[in-house]
Amino acid sequence: MAYVYAPDPDPFESRKPYAHPLRTLGGRTVTGYRPNDHRWHKGLQMTASHLSGQNFWGGNSYVHGEGYLPLRDRVGSMRHDGFDAFEVGDAALHFTERLTWVENGGAEWASETRSVALHSVDTEAGAYALDWSIELTNTRDEPLHFGSPTTHGREMAGYTGLHWRGPRAFTGGQVLVRGGPSTDEAMMGQSAADHPWLGFVGEHDDVDGHATVVFAHAPENAEAVHPSHWFVRSEPTPTVAFSWAFFEEFELPPGDSFRYRYRVLIADGAWEADAVDRYLSALPW
Repeated sequence: MAYVYAPDPDPFESRKPYAHPLRTLGGRTVTGYRPNDHRWHKGLQMTASHLSGQNFWGGNSYVHGEGYLPLRDRVGSMRHDGFDAFEVGDAALHFTERLTWVENGGAEWASETRSVALHSVDTEAGAYALDWSIELTNTRDEPLHFGSPTTHGREMAGYTGLHWRGPRAFTGGQVLVRGGPSTDEAMMGQSAADHPWLGFVGEHDDVDGHATVVFAHAPENAEAVHPSHWFVRSEPTPTVAFSWAFFEEFELPPGDSFRYRYRVLIADGAWEADAVDRYLSALPW
């Protein structure tokens, strides 16, 4: 795994840290970076597509009745302020990062404490886990309103929150949920309360074989500030987001904080749903 904390050069892409490339234990890449369809898609990254009139997702902003517009004055950024901890062991990595969410005009809107841990390396299964947690505090003197394109009028486009972009080779990949295979159409907008994890199986270019990437909510997310839903596409782009504001906005008052914790399982091979469920159940939080 590579974690990039220095900002990219183009502010229109919403400068912020991201993890790319993410690779399987076999060395196969399972993230995409700046694809030509969405240059602001960068591996695994925290986002907020609609936040009090600002865009911390990157790229065009959705405006109801007008579509997607290149509104550069709406695109904010997440500033890396430092690492409070950085620990590397033989089979694990953990760091805690401080960030500030800055709106386009330079005002500091929120402070974030982010924790990322790579752990549970299992060479026999060909898998490892990546945990990503966020604690976000509103530092403004007015509420922050978190939404998505769907809360602003576009049906079934509720992307926001922690977002994964897969490599282009994964286009058309298989979506998995507890119980068996599914589709992106069936899972789009489904509640995390009903589906606590979602998997994506893709086939590599260049080399024979598949990889499986699984996205899971920590149990305490059920009590978080707002219910989560899945944003998932297999066509035309391979992408998954833990959307925290798919259908409805939520408000974070001044001085208040919210927390979410997620797990991403990265594995070589095309796993089946039962195998994913058994593996996640045996992996404590």
